[in-house]
Amino acid sequence: MKKIVSILIIGLLSHSLANSQSLTMLWSSDTTLKVAESVLVDSKNERLFVANIGSKNPWGREGKGSIGILTPNGKVLNPTWLKGLNSPKGMALFQNDILIVADVDSILIVDIPHAAVIKKIGIEGAQQLNDITIDKRGDIYVSDSKSNKIYQISKFIPTLLVDGMQGANGVLYVDKTLYFVDNGSFCKLGKNKEKIHIADDLEGGTDGIEQIDEQNFLISCWSGTIWHVNLNGTKKLLLDTRKEQINSADIGYDKKKKIVYVPTFWKNNVVAYQLVD
Repeated sequence: MKKIVSILIIGLLSHSLANSQSLTMLWSSDTTLKVAESVLVDSKNERLFVANIGSKNPWGREGKGSIGILTPNGKVLNPTWLKGLNSPKGMALFQNDILIVADVDSILIVDIPHAAVIKKIGIEGAQQLNDITIDKRGDIYVSDSKSNKIYQISKFIPTLLVDGMQGANGVLYVDKTLYFVDNGSFCKLGKNKEKIHIADDLEGGTDGIEQIDEQNFLISCWSGTIWHVNLNGTKKLLLDTRKEQINSADIGYDKKKKIVYVPTFWKNNVVAYQLVD
């Protein structure tokens, strides 16, 4: 009985949190970032990495893409810190000095101190690699938005993990669980590799995923919306910039400061919002 009461209390608190939260704009960076698609927070070194597609073709292979670096306050330190990439998108950090980047049909392993690509992992049949995440063992998970698949890369060897999706994009590995979005749905991968729906009808083209805490997540949608979603399935729209034609692609999130960093794609900048309880 006590266990049931505890579950009910947690559920009520989570529902209350979802209803009370909002986003307040803090700053907007300058517009020197060419088609900003993804933001990754490096809290230890107090900086933001931004993946820039670099051209009007979101899946181009012209080598015009780059990774930029911003301060947490929005100052662009270097818009093209790492150049010559092919429409880079999702990023992940490993052991503080390795940056992993999804770059159309390959995974790039970047030595941060030397700003150099030290290894390139090709995935046979990959066409539009999009978001990326990594677990504590170093296994990489990456989505392919063209073939609607998720691959797992272990010891540099890729294998197919999830197939038959409808809109593969954002992935996030936390709490020993792989979370992902699929055409308006927020899901997780079950123990038997089954797709488990958490929340549906997230309007705007589901894109990025960030965790607020064990029960609560932020989901960005490319067309300009950001949702608060609880694992019990409740959701709330926190941001909607569709009328202004401002996109919200693969967001970054600072858990300690509760700041959401939004790459605006065609607007060529990053906008920061304070998550307010």
